[in-house]
Amino acid sequence: MATQTFNQRTTPSKAASPGRQILTQTQFELLLTLRRGENILVTLIVPVVLLIFFASLNIVPAVNGSAVNFLFPGILALAVMAAGMVNLGIATAYERYYGVLKRLGSSPLPRSGLIIAKIISILLLEIVQVVLLVGVAILLYGWQPKGSPPLALLAMALGTVTFAAIGLAMAGALRAELTLAGANALFLLFILLGGGILPLSHLPAPLAAIAQFLPAAALTQALQATMSNNGTFPGFAFLILVIWTIVVLVIAIRTFQWE
Repeated sequence: MATQTFNQRTTPSKAASPGRQILTQTQFELLLTLRRGENILVTLIVPVVLLIFFASLNIVPAVNGSAVNFLFPGILALAVMAAGMVNLGIATAYERYYGVLKRLGSSPLPRSGLIIAKIISILLLEIVQVVLLVGVAILLYGWQPKGSPPLALLAMALGTVTFAAIGLAMAGALRAELTLAGANALFLLFILLGGGILPLSHLPAPLAAIAQFLPAAALTQALQATMSNNGTFPGFAFLILVIWTIVVLVIAIRTFQWE
């Protein structure tokens, strides 16, 4: 699969504008994602399975009489992590391993252009994720959208950039095998400390205090607040998320290596 990808892939034209190069690269990223069945499984199916599984248990706190009201924002956060950090990070690491990125490195496409194209492709993929999760939540559990959709979308966009940058930073600096192990390990850690399935209040106090400064908990809390009718703006969660977005994106751009 990776060898075929390398042979079939074309580099951006030298005559193309930077915007055109990024658009072309984004199209390639979407095409390659669709060709990888395991990526579709992680990105689309796993979040739906987690939503159905935990909504069927009695261990999740109910909000307004329904467990799905608590679960849904957290599952959206997990979907963002799966798409950006796990899916994109691992796929990019193996592209680097098989020499695909080395070929791109000889083209006019800069590192920042490649990273932007990959993040845009993940944002587009997440539209499908959101539609699928919303459909399942409404059809199976009667979930009703609440809160401020624009703020929720802003939180998801920031989370996407953050976790995509984490995945790309690992893919650009570590061996493919280490990226595979690291991305999955971080994903499991963020499931436990993200507050989407197990509330942070159920954790030991020192661990909960640390978790609030992690991007997973910040994204989950931002989505929980913006998808409820409590009228509270999650300023702290957004601040933590913005800081992570800026720092990790800069690290990814500066440390990303083509080979």
